[in-house]
Amino acid sequence: MYKLIAIDLDGTLLTSDKQISPRTQEALLSAKQQGVQVLLASGRPLKGMLPYLQQLGLITDQDYVVHSNGCFVANVGSGEVIHQQLISGADAKKVAVLAKQLGLDCHAFSTELGLITPKTNPYTQLEAKINNLEINEYDFAQLEDDHRIIKAMIVAAPEDLAKAAPLVPQSFKDDYTVVQSSPYFLEFINPATNKGQGVQVVADRLNVAQSEVICFGDAENDHHMIEWAGLGIAMDNAMPQTKALADELTDNNNADGVAKGVERHVLNVIEKQNFA
Repeated sequence: MYKLIAIDLDGTLLTSDKQISPRTQEALLSAKQQGVQVLLASGRPLKGMLPYLQQLGLITDQDYVVHSNGCFVANVGSGEVIHQQLISGADAKKVAVLAKQLGLDCHAFSTELGLITPKTNPYTQLEAKINNLEINEYDFAQLEDDHRIIKAMIVAAPEDLAKAAPLVPQSFKDDYTVVQSSPYFLEFINPATNKGQGVQVVADRLNVAQSEVICFGDAENDHHMIEWAGLGIAMDNAMPQTKALADELTDNNNADGVAKGVERHVLNVIEKQNFA
């Protein structure tokens, strides 16, 4: 019996127009009524997740959230942070230098300054729009080395990022958890954290066994939690490498893929599914 369902947002829970479908909402509410914990786990900051937490009623002291790709795990109702792993201004400066060497843009999330970028660009504007944030143009060279940074990101058009990602030096992969959260975002976070660890923190808090956890995802930043889960489910629209890691595939994010997985494994609704 599964007791915890952890779900990525963009490309997984949300449709392409950033909505939770009625069928998916109904399936998750039904799971909650059966006593199953629903956990949203996203690369987004908390502010960008709040509308969906509210829509699903995940706003009490019994509800948790994994945000910023596992850099933070918090109790939604009380606001208590039960886990955090950050990087520093020195790290953000290193990522900014790498982005410049690759001919790409960058931005970062600062605990003090919010969304910062040396130069406003279309992909930082997209980040701001998705999460309802303001952009603060800031010269990363001016950051104090010990400035508290949640995560730093290299951002670019999908075709440019696809070419650049393999060129990231191994030293960066040794020093950070490096994950692609979307076709245009490459993220650098604390090496001691990821979404899988965030989900595990919540499971431990709730005394839920690893075998009792389902995780849904579609991208590289979901790999750790898909691998860790008792049942890791990839969306039909997921990256090929994400599908390869998963125990099972479900339909795409525009065809109620999360709902179908929940119905099958939690609500015991049997539906024929065949995904290549």
